Amino acid sequence: MPYSEPGYTPPAAIPEFLIRHTTLRQLQIFEAIVRLGSFTRAAEELFLTQPTVSMQTKKLSDAMGLPLFEQIGRNVRPTEAGMELYESCRKIFENLANLEMKMSDLKGIRRGRLRLGVITTAKYFAPEILGEFCKAYPGIEVALKVSNRDRILERLSANEDDLYIMGQAPHDQTDIQAYPFSPNPLVVMAPRDHPLVGQKSIPLARIAEEPLILREPGSGIRDATLRLFDQHGLRPKVRMELGSNEAIKHGIVGGLGLSVLSLHTLALEGPDGPVALLDVEGFPIMRQWYLVHPKGKELSLVAKAFLEFALDIEPQMREQMQKAWPSMTEVLKAMKPSGPGPEKAET
Repeated sequence: MPYSEPGYTPPAAIPEFLIRHTTLRQLQIFEAIVRLGSFTRAAEELFLTQPTVSMQTKKLSDAMGLPLFEQIGRNVRPTEAGMELYESCRKIFENLANLEMKMSDLKGIRRGRLRLGVITTAKYFAPEILGEFCKAYPGIEVALKVSNRDRILERLSANEDDLYIMGQAPHDQTDIQAYPFSPNPLVVMAPRDHPLVGQKSIPLARIAEEPLILREPGSGIRDATLRLFDQHGLRPKVRMELGSNEAIKHGIVGGLGLSVLSLHTLALEGPDGPVALLDVEGFPIMRQWYLVHPKGKELSLVAKAFLEFALDIEPQMREQMQKAWPSMTEVLKAMKPSGPGPEKAET
């Protein structure tokens, strides 16, 4: 009899009060508030209004019979009861996620859900890969989360998605698997009418004389750029820092300065757009894109299929980049093709 299996919970032990007076949505809202440390950020992530978040949290607190948060200055922190509830929420959602995965696996690869988290620069090519994947598997539902590196690292740590696309894996974490799957060259960009456009083998020292627009602190592109200047004993003239690739490109076109960005950010403009590439010594800085997931994570059939699909499509992506940017052909060919197995990403 199935009811005699070890670990079976008899009806008398089922928490009927909580089942009747709480909802999974309330627990989801509560978990997001604790994880993000803000009612506002939780409302934004869940696409709810802040009054709705506050109301549902109050109902949950009333059901528990204890305050779940305490106000400290402008911040909210979970009470002792709140932390107990938070730990239980994480276990509940982990079990539900595993159940969802198993149900998808039972349905087979024809149906299921893929949750993909990508850093902002990867948004220039990730949708194309997803589009090709969905053509091959039209029954797959896709959720794409685009955010900055710090937020993606938070999602990776919390295991909120199936896979992540990053330009570099976190060097302080040994419990991750990183699969290189596409070249990510960093190039020097200038306005089309800049006097350095068309010149060959421009010394890096000459670039150090130009005003430079950098990404915000914490950006992998920023770190790679400053590291190169530092290796040559040079200090760039940083004019401004911006947190958006699009804002930087507008700044370049507006004559505010040069910048170093991923070649992928020019996917729509192409080689004849208002932003030109400069032939600078030490560039391009050749990097890889990586597909990342926590080590030991049991990937669903859908996630496994996407991982294999992305690795298989790498030669096609490389060929497309060579056709779009003939000047990059030799360096792209010189890059080691991505292998099928995991690898420690650069730091």
